[in-house]
Amino acid sequence: MPTPITASNLSALAGVRHGFFTREGGVSGGIYASLNCGLGSNDERNAVIENRARVARHLGSTHDAVVTVHQCHSADAVIIDGPLTGQLPKADAIVTRIPGLVVGALAADCAPVLFADPEARVAAATHAGWRGAVGGIIEATIVAMESVGGHRSRISAAIGPCINQAAYEVGPEFEAELLARDATNSVYFRAFTIGGRAHFDLPGYIGGRLTRAGIASVEYQSACTSAKDSKFFSYRGSRRRGEPDYGRQISAIVVT
Repeated sequence: MPTPITASNLSALAGVRHGFFTREGGVSGGIYASLNCGLGSNDERNAVIENRARVARHLGSTHDAVVTVHQCHSADAVIIDGPLTGQLPKADAIVTRIPGLVVGALAADCAPVLFADPEARVAAATHAGWRGAVGGIIEATIVAMESVGGHRSRISAAIGPCINQAAYEVGPEFEAELLARDATNSVYFRAFTIGGRAHFDLPGYIGGRLTRAGIASVEYQSACTSAKDSKFFSYRGSRRRGEPDYGRQISAIVVT
């Protein structure tokens, strides 16, 4: 069965359950072993559905599955009041106040971020790659939570497993873009070799934006997916091995 990573700040909240699920505890095989939750992968659909059902059951869902959206590296957050059917909305954050409805974010090197305001009983799951993070998906999630009764002074957030700086080499145009936006972004870049390309600190950058947003607490549970790709699905890990596709882990949260 799944054994997710949890964050102490979210675990301390009454009426909230969550987990950053690894690739362990599912039924998929081969390159998707074993808890692949990505319906966009080429894995057997029934296996993915069962994996997602296991996640939902682990968190005590009153529904059959975890609700996710069509992630597109945007800064768009959606508020939902029930399971989604048909064509999924394109967005990168899901906010809900519905008890028992598990919402999740998929990732395979990008950063999942889980949010909760226990007093307003609102939770959110966010997918934050560099495009979404730079574009404002973190702030959009918080604003959406506030629109249904949340307050940033009560919101706790945790950043889950994602690619870490040592493994995240980026091009000069990426570094130039972020420095042009804000020169203080230089703290998120480091060259690990003399004359080498810069490496970007994705979880640090996201954590900085969360802190500046003025929420109650921020926690990092951001083990490197690329360095530990036996435990986590990793796009870059799959490319290193020459695999034709890759699975996605899920991070999910629910108000009970």
